[in-house]
Amino acid sequence: MIRGTRRLHARAGVVVVAGTLLLTVAATVRAQEPQQEPPSAPPPSQSSSDDQPPAADASPDSKNRIFGIMPNYTTVEGAEQVEPITSAKSFKMAALDSFDPFVYPLFAFIAATAQVQNEPASWGHDWPGYAKRYGLAFADNTMCSLITTGLMPSLLKQDPRYYQGRATGFFPRLAYAASRSVVTKSRTGQPQFNLSEIGGTFIVAGVSNVYYPPEERNRNATLERWGTQAMWDTVANELKEFWPDMRRMLHGL
Repeated sequence: MIRGTRRLHARAGVVVVAGTLLLTVAATVRAQEPQQEPPSAPPPSQSSSDDQPPAADASPDSKNRIFGIMPNYTTVEGAEQVEPITSAKSFKMAALDSFDPFVYPLFAFIAATAQVQNEPASWGHDWPGYAKRYGLAFADNTMCSLITTGLMPSLLKQDPRYYQGRATGFFPRLAYAASRSVVTKSRTGQPQFNLSEIGGTFIVAGVSNVYYPPEERNRNATLERWGTQAMWDTVANELKEFWPDMRRMLHGL
């Protein structure tokens, strides 16, 4: 998923969160509507396949692009058995998230928002300032993806993928998705503290001082970038959790 950059997106973040909650409530209400009674016996042609667990569905096709646009390469949806993750696959997912065609127009929008707000102020309102803001958005997203999805999980032997939960009901699922920012799986499937996410975003916030302007390199600004990144990753988890419901509601897939 796309990573955010500091407070430049605060107003847009309110819109994203509000829209997400409205769509997820609608999806949950629809999911809880009474279903038609199934036939007493399934057709013979379906009996063999019904006994098999669903396969992992994490392919980067249009079905798994959130709203048909946003890259969603790291989500495992409705699977009982999942192929073990490797370092090579972790870095591949990180690269796909970093260089997906969708990210380039999004960075243009983020840079334009920062340009209007004149943040950072020392870069001004001219075209060179816009180019710097575009590069800032690209660097933040790319470095965060490569570190939290590729490097840290490889070093710590953790699984960077998001596994859709088994909780039912809107609020339990909301809580589960939020908890994935601090809880992840090891490569053997055991729950672990998500050091790849918490530690990885802290590293990104610190390293970003190399390319942020001098007024943004102090301790408070660095901690603010860390907290903002954690917030955006939690929002991304909520989208990943509820997108299958929204997709079925919108497209029947």
